[in-house]
Amino acid sequence: MAYRYARNAGEAEEIAQEALLRAWRRRSTLRDASSRKSWLAAILRNEAFRYYSRPRPDPTDLAEVFEGSEDAMVVSTVERFDLQAALEVLSERERALIALRYEEDLTQPAIARRLGIPEGTVKVQLHRARVKLRRAYAS
Repeated sequence: MAYRYARNAGEAEEIAQEALLRAWRRRSTLRDASSRKSWLAAILRNEAFRYYSRPRPDPTDLAEVFEGSEDAMVVSTVERFDLQAALEVLSERERALIALRYEEDLTQPAIARRLGIPEGTVKVQLHRARVKLRRAYAS
């Protein structure tokens, strides 16, 4: 019966489900058990009208949002690949310093303590590694 009011099977199922829920909640309003069929049909019809009167989002708006996110994912992947390639230019020691600073978020004094080297050495080596990484990433 819901198919009469719906445009497709999915909408018909939604309308029928909402109508049955409404009928169940309002079952105490049924006065005459012999008119149950017409009572349920009226609820179904009203639910179909209610369903189509609700505002719906424009599907093209959602498509534009998702389309932009895919572009961002592609750009992010390319940038990660470029960064990985730039990191390959660094020596093992320089990569370790960069990892300690940016992946483990350690301060320069903490890196110096962990590696057992002076803080000034960490500062200079980190600076040189960043400059080298910037040049490799830019090219």
